[in-house]
Formats: sequence, C-alpha cells, structure tokens
Amino acid sequence: MTTPVDLVLTFKGTSRPLSKQQASEDVHSAEEEYTRLINTFTNAGLKATGRRGEKQGQLMVLIWTPPRRLAQLFETQRHADFLLGLPSSLPVGLAVSPLSHADRLRLVHDYITSLKADGGLGIIPGISQWPRVESILALQDPDFNHSWITTWTRRRIGFNVGFSELNKIRDESLYFAFLSSYTQALFFPSAVGLMFWFFSSPYSPWYSVILTIWSVWWVEWWRIREKELSRRPQFQGERGKSGEDNSAQAFPWWKRELRIVASLPIILFFVVILAALLTAIFIVEAFVTQFYQGPLQEYISLAPSILFAALVPRVLALYQTFARRLTDWENHDHQSSFDASLTMKTFALSAIVAYLGLALSAFVYVPFGSTVMGAVQNYIVQVDRESAMSLFDSDIHKAQTKIDPSRLQNQMFAYTVTNQVVDTLREIVLPYVMRGVVEVKNGKGIGGLRDNKKKKVVFDDDKTGPVEERKFLDEIRRNIALPDYSLFGDYAEMITQFGYVALWSNIWPLAPVMALLNNWLELRSDAFKIATHNRRPLPVRVDTIGPWLDSMGFISWFGALTNSALVYLFRPQDNGPFTARLGTTADAAGQPGLSTTWHVLMVPALLIALSSSHAYLLARSIMRHIIHRAVWKSSDEERLLQKAQNEVKSFYLNTVRADEEMSELAVAQLTQGSPATAGESAFWDQDDGLEELRQASKTA
Repeated sequence: MTTPVDLVLTFKGTSRPLSKQQASEDVHSAEEEYTRLINTFTNAGLKATGRRGEKQGQLMVLIWTPPRRLAQLFETQRHADFLLGLPSSLPVGLAVSPLSHADRLRLVHDYITSLKADGGLGIIPGISQWPRVESILALQDPDFNHSWITTWTRRRIGFNVGFSELNKIRDESLYFAFLSSYTQALFFPSAVGLMFWFFSSPYSPWYSVILTIWSVWWVEWWRIREKELSRRPQFQGERGKSGEDNSAQAFPWWKRELRIVASLPIILFFVVILAALLTAIFIVEAFVTQFYQGPLQEYISLAPSILFAALVPRVLALYQTFARRLTDWENHDHQSSFDASLTMKTFALSAIVAYLGLALSAFVYVPFGSTVMGAVQNYIVQVDRESAMSLFDSDIHKAQTKIDPSRLQNQMFAYTVTNQVVDTLREIVLPYVMRGVVEVKNGKGIGGLRDNKKKKVVFDDDKTGPVEERKFLDEIRRNIALPDYSLFGDYAEMITQFGYVALWSNIWPLAPVMALLNNWLELRSDAFKIATHNRRPLPVRVDTIGPWLDSMGFISWFGALTNSALVYLFRPQDNGPFTARLGTTADAAGQPGLSTTWHVLMVPALLIALSSSHAYLLARSIMRHIIHRAVWKSSDEERLLQKAQNEVKSFYLNTVRADEEMSELAVAQLTQGSPATAGESAFWDQDDGLEELRQASKTA
C-alpha cells in the first residue's frame, strides 16, 4: 500500500562551509530550523517526517493531513468564504460533496502557506523566518497522468475540452478552458482568412474590418465566459493572501501608487534599451547584410541571429529581476494584485520582442527602406572609405534595389509557423535531452542505466527498508528534480499568438489557420508537459485569467490601429498587378526624400489609425452590451448564482434566533427618548373598533 502524502517540502540541510567552525554553526542552524519546522507541523495536527532529499545536503519533509484535521480545515474555509461573500461556498449545515484530490491539496497548501494572522502556519519558501525552506510541491499521479494523456491524444476531444474533462484535471482547468475556447474561436478568422487569401486582393479593408470585429467579440465573449465558469466549483474566487486586520497591516494606497509611478522610469529605461538593441539588430539584418561583399559573406547573415540569441535573453533576464524587486517594493496586499502587476511588467517587454520586428518592417523598412539603405551606406563610407569600398557595395542605386518586398510575409511565416514548431520541440523534446545529459553526468547512463565505471554514493534508505517504500521515495526524489511549471509562459504564448492574429494577419491571412492547427497540438503538448516534464501545479482557486484579459483588450484596440494603417500603406492600387501582390500605396509614393515620404504616407496613416481607434471604442461598447444581454442575462449560470446566494442568505437568517431577548440596557439605549411605561397606560386597553363596526351595521 502506497504511503499517503499530501505535500513535500524541500529543506536545505547543510552547505559547503569554509571551515570547521562554519560547518558547526551551519549544522546547528539547520537543526534548530528543522526542529522548529517539524514541531510546527506536529502542533498543527499534521503528520510530518523527514527523508534524504534529491541531492546531497537536501532533506525532503513529507506532509500528510489526518481526516479529522482536514475536515476542520474545510469547515474553516467555508466560514471564511461565507464571510468574504463567495457564492460558491456554503456555510456549515448544508450538504457537501466529497473533496477532490486537487481540493485537498489546495486546502493543505493554503493552510501551510497562509499568514498566521489568517490562521495559517506562515511557512513560505524564502522568507526570513524560514530561510532553509526551498519549495513546497505536490506529487504527480502517474496513473491519472497516463489516463489523462491517453484520453486527450487518442480519444474524444478535438478542439473542445468539455466540463467533464475540466472537472478531472482541475489543477490548471481555467487555462485549458481558455485555450480550448480560444482555439474554437479561431475557426471563424481561419475560414475568413482562407477565403480572402485565395479570392481577394491582399490587405483587404473588409478583412481588416472583419478581423477587428472578431477580436472585439472574442475579448468580450471571454469576459462573460470566465464569469460563467467561475460559478462552477473548480473555478471559485480567490481569497487574498494577506487578510490581516487593517490596523495591524496599514499601508496607505497612495504610497503604493507613488511606488508604482516611481518604478516607471526604470521600466522605460529597459524599454528604450531593448528597443534600441532590437532596432540595431534589425538594421544589421535588413540593411548592412544586403550590401556586404567582404570575406565570409555567406555567413555574415547569421550575425543578427547570433546577436539576438546572445543579448536579448540577457536583457530580459536582468529586467525580470528588477521587475520582481519593484513589484515586491510596491507592497501589494493580495497575491492576485502582485501577480497582475508583475505580469503586466514582464509581458510588456515580451510583446516588444515579439512585435517590434514586424512594426519596423511595416512602418520603416517598406516606406523608408531605400532612404534608410542609402543613409546606412553613406555612414559606412564616411567612417572608413577605403575599407568600405572593399567590403561593401558602393553603388547606392544598386543597393537600394535589394529591398525585399516580401519581407513582411516571410516574417509572419517565421513567427506563426517556424517559431511555433520550434517552441513545441523545445517544450516536449528538449527536456528529454536535458534529463539524459544530467543522467549521463551523474553516471546513470542513457535511460537511467547506470555506468559501472562511476562510483555510486549509497545512502541508508537505498539499501534498507521495504522495496515498495524505497521505490516510493525514489519517485518523490524524481518529482523534486523536475522544474516548476510556469503558467505565465503558457498564457504569454497564447496572448502573443492572439497578437499576431489580431495585429498582423492582414499581412498573411493564413496566420489564423496556422494558429488553429498549432493550438490543436498545444492542447495535448501542454497536458503532456505538465504531466511529464514539470512538477505538478499546486491547485489555486481562480475566477479570471486576470491581467491577460486586459492584455487581450489592449491588443484588440491596437489591432484596429495597425490594421487600418496597413490597409492604407499596402493595399494594391487600381492599376497595380494583382498576381504580384506588390502594388501598394507605398509603391505609389515613389522614392522621394524622407520628409516627403513622411507627409505623403505616414501622416494620413496616423490620422486613419486615430479614426479607427474611435470606431473601435464605439464597436466595443455595442458588442459588450449585446453579449452581456444575450449570453449572461437569464442564463443558467446567472440563475444558479442567484439561487446559491439566496440559499446562503436563507440559511444564515434561519440560524439567527428571532426571539433572542436584549438586555434592559440595550433596550434603553435603542429606544432612548421613548417613555418606558407608555405601553402600560389604560389608553391601550380600550378598543372601540368592533363597537364602531357593529354600530355602522345597525345604521345601514
């Protein structure tokens, strides 16, 4: 029989000190904190025991909650949810359903990591009170994972994940509900894109309008959809992580707002650095490599990719460090607001990396390509004329003819096809390779077959105890060795893809089709990744995708601007060749100077984009009203919500003793100013009503 374990806590035992005195102090500190940790769990009614961890100097603490203690945690949660007004939770006395395994893990994890002021244990990895607590994780369920992957890859689901499947997974059910709904929503722009690609001229104004309306519809429809999902048990609302009394945790709102404003210069600094770096790489790739004719000419085209891979990830990693510190400094009182702030900061720069290349190509390379090409070439010649003559093509007119009119379409193909294939391989195949490298490095060989040439360090629990227990402990250590699952990465991938569809698919109308096909695979690959390559996500109650919805709303608005500008700049002229797909407003402007091109092309494009922004706001208001009335009002979910609220209120009112007597002092305070003996007067003993009625009857 497998030992029941709810959660596993990894504890940093001993490090590698420089001296014996440091070793003694380190061991003493570890023993003190470990003893305090075990006592905390024991005094809280939990079972806890320590074992050797996944690596040298690490301990793993196994935690299990007895049934009686679990029931107490459940009742405490119900009371707290009732006080917070969560309609999906019922007060004590109403019927309850058996706890799912995900709900059990969530209850125990919330209890362990909640602040003491909230009734929890306050054991949070990384805080000053517990510096040696590294992480808390839940164990993967191999049998469930096998059934899950088999069902999703071989049977039943196509593009739709139904409620029955969502009820089974629960851990990340809202993400899969979002991914499934978004994938199904792509059917419409995919069909429209196919039609316009084969039967219409490029950069069609009608496709732009339809695409913008679809993006508005999708954002507003999902706003209602997640509201419907939040009425279901697995999508309950969230309690704030910081529920202390306001007097004990007072942090003025204006201080937080000032800190947010104070962090903007640092964010803008990184935005400028990243934009300048990407622009420089773009200039090298789009212009310099076009007229370079020196040594290694066939390899010089790889320089931009090498620069991008070497520099951009480092800038993003440095920025993410600053973003987390800034968000910590803002001192958010709830985990949801902290996550929202950090997500917006991080995704802002990720969006620049994703979309700036297309923006530079659309609004710089094509309209001003020849002018910029000449300027770059003149600059190189002026810096070192003798070297430039031998390394670069000196014929300016010849260099200007190297502008690639199909660059935008090639970029869209790379972003929506090539990059998505690479990302899938990176998520599914690369972890196998990396684990194989680690196993070989540790002397296990490929597939875990041990290399006998390398000496194995044998621990006590490797050679003693029941075989089943040793296998179980090895499985726990395998779970610990896995990386944490990043929900941010999966949401960011889908929102970025939505941006390619909503912002830029007018360039290549087949982009929605590629996104649809990718997401069919994404549903399965994400499930496989969670079940195989990552630690099990800890269940969290959520009722919204949070800042990602705001990001989609912004992308939808910005899409109205970019689509209108793209149509104006690149739509075919009446006398342009349709089959070549090159006739554009930009071509009609000829090749004048930079200032002339700006006035002829960009100023009208900006005015058109501004008009489109106002049209978008009007369309969004109308769409939001219609969808709210058509989808939410009088829906089953709204009726269930109202019914749940009424049940909770009725139960509460029935538990109040209506005949509870107030004290004399309370009565006097409540009725201050009313004579205490007024009701005892003879005036109230005399009633003439019946007599008057009888007298009236006799008179009639």
